[in-house]
Amino acid sequence: MLAAVLGANVGHIVAAGLTVVLAVAAIVLVERAFASRSRRLAATLGVGGLSPVVDTRLRFLRRVIEATIVFVGVLIVLRQFDQLDRLAGSLLASSAITAAVIGFAARPTLGNAIAGLLLAVTQPLRIGDRVEFAGETGVVDDVRLTYTFLRTADGSRVVIPNEMLASSVLRNDTVLEPSAAAEVSLGLTPATDALAALAALRDALPSATVTLDDVTADATVLKIRGEPGDPDTKGEREAALRADAYGALHERGLR
Repeated sequence: MLAAVLGANVGHIVAAGLTVVLAVAAIVLVERAFASRSRRLAATLGVGGLSPVVDTRLRFLRRVIEATIVFVGVLIVLRQFDQLDRLAGSLLASSAITAAVIGFAARPTLGNAIAGLLLAVTQPLRIGDRVEFAGETGVVDDVRLTYTFLRTADGSRVVIPNEMLASSVLRNDTVLEPSAAAEVSLGLTPATDALAALAALRDALPSATVTLDDVTADATVLKIRGEPGDPDTKGEREAALRADAYGALHERGLR
């Protein structure tokens, strides 16, 4: 009797281990299949890489498939043990129970995953886009199931939950056009003649658009917008535009 019980348990353990191995192998095959498909698409289109739209959707789809493989594998492993067989069978047989358990235990994660699906379909941001969100500016490095990664100018990574991205205001300089205009704000003291500064900047920077952005008791703010250019050089162009503006005001004795 004892030998039979042990033999049955060993069989379940072997089956569970085999399931894990097959799940890992399936994930590796999915990774290779998507990588191969990406290369074939790029070769067919005659470009060095995929477009941001296709790249973003393929990455998200690959992760959805991998997550599904892991989920099914876990359920199959659970069914190998008598103590958990009833629970696993209920989860497999009843989508309502599955939805209730997942929704109750992982609402934030599920919300981020649904938001990630929404981002992948509507694409307010894509891999390689330069965006600004909640005071952080960077290039979209990856859009995952639950989080989006931005790479800032100094090389650091900013991790943002997808649910926040889907429900908040996002600035994307490259979503419709592969260019971004340099834009800077210039603060003047209350004693400075704002209209004279406005005229001086318009004369000194004919290719830029200069407007009176705000006037308060403490300061006057001018906004200067340069011509569109490569998004990767936006920071450099803004620094140059700011220096030219300060130089033009300094030459005319305006502070």
